[in-house]
Amino acid sequence: MTPDVNLTTAAEVVESGGLVVYPTETVYGLGADALDPAAIESVFAAKRRDRDNPLSLGVASVEAALDYVSPSPTEQRFMENFLPGPVTVVVGGRDPVPDALTGGRERVGVRIPDHDLARELLERTGPLTATSANVSGRPSVTDPADLDAEIRTAAGAILDGGEAPGMASTVVDVGRGVVHRRGANADAVEDWLENRSA
Repeated sequence: MTPDVNLTTAAEVVESGGLVVYPTETVYGLGADALDPAAIESVFAAKRRDRDNPLSLGVASVEAALDYVSPSPTEQRFMENFLPGPVTVVVGGRDPVPDALTGGRERVGVRIPDHDLARELLERTGPLTATSANVSGRPSVTDPADLDAEIRTAAGAILDGGEAPGMASTVVDVGRGVVHRRGANADAVEDWLENRSA
């Protein structure tokens, strides 16, 4: 069993190419260096996830995101309205973002957790994979005690932030006006999309 650790240890695990479990305002996430294809592959392997199913990019702020994505003015306005928060925004990626993360797609989901511990970790590490800390097809985890054995074994660090609320983030492509997954704050997202041209 991987012991609970502090931020410094968790950041060191990421720097060495390892995986960390971290809390968010939705569910627990599984993080690795989102710019390192080998670390990204470790996330896919731990989750038993299809490599064509892209992972999101977790960052500490909208300003930090702009180093890795190129949102339109409308997309950036949406990001500034809803992030940090339980929303994943799909926007155009930039060169530092590897195909391993996006499944070769030109667009990438951006996630900025509204959780102090998660953002402190992201400030130390830079971009992390933002995906739920569970084996694909199994329930998302709201308490580190409930982590799948495979995830617990794969993770070099677990940051315990207590019980998470449990509702996944809403995934939205603002540029295309499409909500890919309704989750937390979905009604507000849909209202914004309907009224953005008003």
